[in-house]
Amino acid sequence: MSKPAVIPVDTSVPYATTIHVRDTCLCLHVQRAARALARRFDEALRPVGLTNGQFSLLMSLNRPEPAGMGGVANLLAMDRTTLTAALKPLLRRGLLLIEPDPKDRRGRVLSLTDAGRAVLARAVPIWTREHGDLDVELDGGSDALRTGLRKLA
Repeated sequence: MSKPAVIPVDTSVPYATTIHVRDTCLCLHVQRAARALARRFDEALRPVGLTNGQFSLLMSLNRPEPAGMGGVANLLAMDRTTLTAALKPLLRRGLLLIEPDPKDRRGRVLSLTDAGRAVLARAVPIWTREHGDLDVELDGGSDALRTGLRKLA
């Protein structure tokens, strides 16, 4: 049997394509913006000892009843293993509790402690100020941006 003909493939990508992707790739622009926002909020929340991710996690627990691990992971777009790792420093600081789910002892529920609520109460005005500043920087386009991002999520 004869071997099939090998058709050469051009493996070069023109630099113009690189520039086009740099300028138009939504994924790249969202990643860059997410990193910039994360750094901004990390810096803003530093005085209360939180990162932006920790703030979001604590805020997700600010509810009348304890929250299940699965629901919190889903809300924060994390897998349960990542959520468990993110909980550990907050647990060590006494900002939250992890307890057996009274409805299903195999599950765990999460709730804020008094210390967690106090840190969150100090963080919210910082978050509010930063969001106000962002709205000004975005010329009032924050709502349109949120709408677009929700459609993608």
